[in-house]
Amino acid sequence: MTENIIVIDEGTTSTRTMLFAADGTPLGSAQREFRQHYPGPGLVEHDAAEIWKATLACTRAMIDKAGGAARIAAIGITNQRETAVFWDRKTGEPLAPAIVWQDRRTAADCMALKEGGHEAAVQAKSGLLLDPYFSGTKIGWALKNWPQLCEAGDRLAVGTIESYLVYRLTGGVHVSDATNASRTLLMAIDGAGGWDAELCDLFGVPMALLPEIAGCTTSVGTTDPALFGGAIPICGMAGDQQAATIGQACLAPGQTKATFGTGAFILSASGTRRPYSANRLLSTVLVQEGDVRSYALEGSVFVAGSLIQWLRDGLGLLASAGESEGLARSLDDNGGVYLVPALSGLGAPHWQPGALAALSGLSFASSKAHVARAALEAQAYQAHDLKTAFAADGVDWADLRIDGGMAANNWMAQDLADMLDLTVERPDFIESTALGAAMLAATGAGLYPDLLSAAQAMRGQTTRFTPALEADIRKARLAGWQSALAKLLE
Repeated sequence: MTENIIVIDEGTTSTRTMLFAADGTPLGSAQREFRQHYPGPGLVEHDAAEIWKATLACTRAMIDKAGGAARIAAIGITNQRETAVFWDRKTGEPLAPAIVWQDRRTAADCMALKEGGHEAAVQAKSGLLLDPYFSGTKIGWALKNWPQLCEAGDRLAVGTIESYLVYRLTGGVHVSDATNASRTLLMAIDGAGGWDAELCDLFGVPMALLPEIAGCTTSVGTTDPALFGGAIPICGMAGDQQAATIGQACLAPGQTKATFGTGAFILSASGTRRPYSANRLLSTVLVQEGDVRSYALEGSVFVAGSLIQWLRDGLGLLASAGESEGLARSLDDNGGVYLVPALSGLGAPHWQPGALAALSGLSFASSKAHVARAALEAQAYQAHDLKTAFAADGVDWADLRIDGGMAANNWMAQDLADMLDLTVERPDFIESTALGAAMLAATGAGLYPDLLSAAQAMRGQTTRFTPALEADIRKARLAGWQSALAKLLE
């Protein structure tokens, strides 16, 4: 039997490899955390060599669990998007730190481009806005500021995380999938558009450094047999948020998912017609099957689960992330305490890279329970801001499908339903990102005739949360949030 699927799920704080059966049943998982590097305010870096070593170890563990490479039909890869990696084409070794999606070092560059009147043209081609979040400005900055990259000459390769992993896994295939490429600011996303010469020139990125763009279910190569004891096809790739949308079976126009991981990312499928936003949302490639691209409208929030991690590790207010749910339940209300979590600036729909977090409404009656509850409430408030922007762009949500590690918090899931005033649906298997990559790989391997068939067959059972909050309480809480947000943006 060769119907097992391996998924490499490359997150922001850890590497995980999962083993799936062809019907989507999870069979095993191996995970390793890797270090976050903060060399200065607003700077976030990873060591790509450390990521590779962790990936290799986790993947070997799952292949061994399956009984060897011969038992694996395909490998799928999903990854933290926008993170830029720089490596040597001859050795595969990194030539510089990877610049993480959270990094804000190019904020001034983005502002200069905005003031120069470039944002409208950039949005028209790429679907994105001028913000340090995206890869293009990171790559351009690195080429100007890290001499070793220029010194490498034609040995230098650049790509996002999945591109780097494929290069290492195959021993030299330089490729990116259309979803990750669509997050760089360097790709024209309409139709069959690829790397755009004008965009690359604007950001100072030579096109020769970039990978080939492939479909998400395309077989891009096979693993070096020496790595796993046999060659395994790599035929399913997508950025983590697109993969989660696929894993939630949100493929038809209007179907919407929210992933609450390190950040919070909401995507609403729009079919083969690209959406345009007048409310500072993003147009992005949801999936490409063969030459056919489907799109989504996206709102990106930079701080979600990382906020709880910060309360635990940075401030020592929580012994564990799970403690936040009990603390929130211990209170009858929020006591007027609001936390605007702009620890990495504010994403959609505000796009304020220089914004700083603010905790307001504190008194001697406030406790760590109020702070924990404020952190959880902030997720619903940020989602409400995005729902309003989506609706203004003509895409309202009939319901919301949630996933990601933070979605396991039942109090937060119910609060989302209450504050958004709609049904929230959570899969019992909340790792939709990995499941979506498994669906892509299974389709690419020919186990299913198309992605829709794979999604219908592999998605499991769900739990539903329905609104149960009085309208006047909802209105008062939202007013408190808007007041706290307005003070921060003054």
